[in-house]
Amino acid sequence: MTQQTFAERLRQAMSERGLKQADLVHAAAARGEKLGKSQVSQYVSGKVTPRQDVMALLATMLDVDPEWLRSGGQRAAARPETAHQTVRQATAKKGSPIMREFKKSSKLDNVLYDVRGPVADEAARMEDEGLRILKLNIGNPAPFGFRAPDEVVHDMRHQLTDCEGYSDSRGLFSARKAIMQYAQLKRLPNVSMDGIYTGNGVSELIQLCMNVLLNTGDEILIPSPDYPLWTACATLAGGTAVHYLCDEEAEWCPDLADMESKITSNTKAIVIINPNNPTGAVYPREVLEQIVGIARRHQLMIFSDEIYDRLCMDGYKHISIASLAPDLPCVTFSGLSKSHMVAGYRIGWMILSGNKRCMKDFIYGINMLSNMRLCSNVPAQSIVQTALGGYQSVERYVEPGGRIYDQRNFVYEALNDIDGITAVKPKAAFYIFPKIDVKKFNITDDEQFALDLLHEKHILITRGGGFNWPEPDHFRIVYLPRMGVLREAMTDLADFFAHYRQG
Repeated sequence: MTQQTFAERLRQAMSERGLKQADLVHAAAARGEKLGKSQVSQYVSGKVTPRQDVMALLATMLDVDPEWLRSGGQRAAARPETAHQTVRQATAKKGSPIMREFKKSSKLDNVLYDVRGPVADEAARMEDEGLRILKLNIGNPAPFGFRAPDEVVHDMRHQLTDCEGYSDSRGLFSARKAIMQYAQLKRLPNVSMDGIYTGNGVSELIQLCMNVLLNTGDEILIPSPDYPLWTACATLAGGTAVHYLCDEEAEWCPDLADMESKITSNTKAIVIINPNNPTGAVYPREVLEQIVGIARRHQLMIFSDEIYDRLCMDGYKHISIASLAPDLPCVTFSGLSKSHMVAGYRIGWMILSGNKRCMKDFIYGINMLSNMRLCSNVPAQSIVQTALGGYQSVERYVEPGGRIYDQRNFVYEALNDIDGITAVKPKAAFYIFPKIDVKKFNITDDEQFALDLLHEKHILITRGGGFNWPEPDHFRIVYLPRMGVLREAMTDLADFFAHYRQG
C-alpha cells in the first residue's frame, strides 16, 4: 500500500472530525496562536509542509499523534471534534447561547494570493510594534517616489466635475477611442469600440473573464511562475489552473513542449504574461508565433496580460500576441497603473480581437457582468486619452540613466555577486526572480525563508511559491526603491545569506 503524504494525512484527520480549513484557523486563534488561511490552504494542498512547531499545533488541534501526522506509521485513537470544542470553549459565555459561525465559502479553500499573504501579515504585525519594514514585495510605485505625469493629474482635476455619474458599462467614449487607437498601433486585428472594456485595474477584468469563461472542470493553461491573481481567479470561477513551466535557462520564455503536453479535452484557453511578472521576460516573436500555433491546433482562446508593455529596456520591443493571431479569439489586457505610476487610480482595459464569431456567447457574458458592476472608475477613465497620447514620460525611466534602468542593473549585479544566488536579467517591468542554491542553504520551505529574512533583516519579499513556482528555490524582489535604499537592502541580503541555513 502506498504511504500517505502529509497533506493526505492532514485531510484525513480533518475529514474524520468534520473540520474545514477555517476551523483550524479559528481553533489556533482560540489558543492564542497565529495560523493564516493561506498557510492552511498550502498545507492541505500539499504545496508546503509546516515547520515543527506548526506541525505540533495542528496535531494538538486534531488530537492526533504528531509523529503520525509528520511521517505516518501507527496512530493512536483520536477524540473527535477537538478543534470545534476549542473554538466553542473559547467563544461561549456562561449561560449564553452559542451563535452559529459564519464561514467563508469553500470556493476560497484553494485560492491563494501570497503577494499579500502570511509573510506580509507578519510584516504588518511587526510594523504595529514600531519596526520599520522595507517592502520589496509589491509593485506599487508611489511609495518609492514615482509620481504621475503632471499633465495626467491636471486633466483629471479639470474633468472631475464631469465624472460624477456612471459611464457606459464599457467605459467613456474618449477612453475607449484612445485605447482603440493604441490597439491599432500595436497591430491588433478586428478591433472595434464595442470590444473594448475599461476596468478597475486589469485585476477586475481578469476576474470577470474567468467567471464568464470557466465552468467547473474546465482547464486553463497559466504560466509558472505566474502573477497569482490569474490562478486565484480561475480557481474561484470553478476552473482548474494547469501550470506550464517557463524555462529559466531560456531567459524565462515558456517551455512550449510542456505547454502543449498539458492540453486536454477540457482545456479552453492559454494565458501568457508578457512582459512577465515576476521574471521580467519579454517574449520574442518566434516564441509568440509558436504559442499561436499551439492555440490554433487545439482551438484555444488566448489571454495576454500586457500591463508592462511600455516598460521594456535594452532596446527590446514588445509584440502583442494578438497581432499574430487574426483567426483566433484573443483578449489583451493593459492599463496605466505601471506605465503612468497611478496604481491607486485603478484604470485598466481589455481588448477583444481576432475571431469574434466563435466567442459571441463569451461576449454576451462579458456584457452581462460589465453591466452588473455598472461601470469602472469614471475619473480614472477620464485620463486615458491624455495618458496614451503624446509623450510617454515612462520612457525616461527605462532608458540608460533612468531610475528603473539603473536600479535594475544594480540589483541584477548585486544579486549575482551573492554566493549561492543567481538571477536572469529582466528585460522589462520592475521585478527580478532570483534563484537560491537550496542545497547550500538547506532550504526546504520558502515561506520559512521569507519569514526568517523578514525577522532578521526587516526586508519583505515574496517567495517563489507565491507565484505558483513548484520548488522552494526562488523569490521575487521589487527594485523600485531609490538607489541608496537598494544598496542597503542588497548589503543586508548578502549578509543574511552569508550565514543562513534553514532548519
